[in-house]
Amino acid sequence: MTKIALQLEHSVEAEVSPSFAWSWRTDVRNWVDPPAEFQLDGPFASGSWGVTRFPGQEPLRWQVRDVRPQTSFVIDMPLAGAVLSFEWSFEPLTNHRTRITQRIVLSGDNATEYADQVRSGFGSALDDGMRRIADEMLRAERSMPRRDD
Repeated sequence: MTKIALQLEHSVEAEVSPSFAWSWRTDVRNWVDPPAEFQLDGPFASGSWGVTRFPGQEPLRWQVRDVRPQTSFVIDMPLAGAVLSFEWSFEPLTNHRTRITQRIVLSGDNATEYADQVRSGFGSALDDGMRRIADEMLRAERSMPRRDD
């Protein structure tokens, strides 16, 4: 079993349909978190690689894995002797309401070396970040032409 050094988790209820939540979040063009810039090389599918770029830093590579359409996916960022995983799940509550959960897991033999940095980078911002994502989804879905479900 892999040694887990840190886990952070937060859920939000988004006032969007489950299918919209899934399609919006799996479109990397919607990953807006300045100054970070995200790029996916290929389709949003298990095995595809992407990068996160910050000004003045080396790109951070990551890989999509365990894609279960409409349900969940994982983004793994390999570190020296550790892995930082971002586990996303989408739970339908109604036709127009979805619970979105992000679980951040830092694991591996060298994971404790990164724990403080991950905690300071994500710990206090996770709740606000998830709320911002839910709000952006709602704005995006409302801006689309209306159709009857």
